[in-house]
Amino acid sequence: MQISEAESVVMDVLWQRHPLAADEVVAALGDAQQWQEATIKTLLNRLLNKGAITAAKDGRRYLYAPVLRREDWVLDESESLLDRLFGGRVAPLVAHFSQHRKLSRKDIAELRQLLEEIDDGKR
Repeated sequence: MQISEAESVVMDVLWQRHPLAADEVVAALGDAQQWQEATIKTLLNRLLNKGAITAAKDGRRYLYAPVLRREDWVLDESESLLDRLFGGRVAPLVAHFSQHRKLSRKDIAELRQLLEEIDDGKR
């Protein structure tokens, strides 16, 4: 399921707390996005049409909740990035960041720990 960057901002609100009415999503986004209410309602409608969220009637309003799990979306997005930019391989991604963006000592320690866990069969 393809979720645009703008749609992912709305999904983040619903992943954090749900179900929410459209006005609650608008309030949660607040001034951070500076989107009009109509824009947010359009994004909700797109997500509804894609099957990423559901809408349940609650009196005169609808309550929206995610169907798409954040973990599933992150997995799809990360695999797509790896495939498009690094031939599906993780090592070139890490090399890229090490060459163009200094990895902190904490990042390096976490990578070492992860590799040890993978070698030990813990992951």
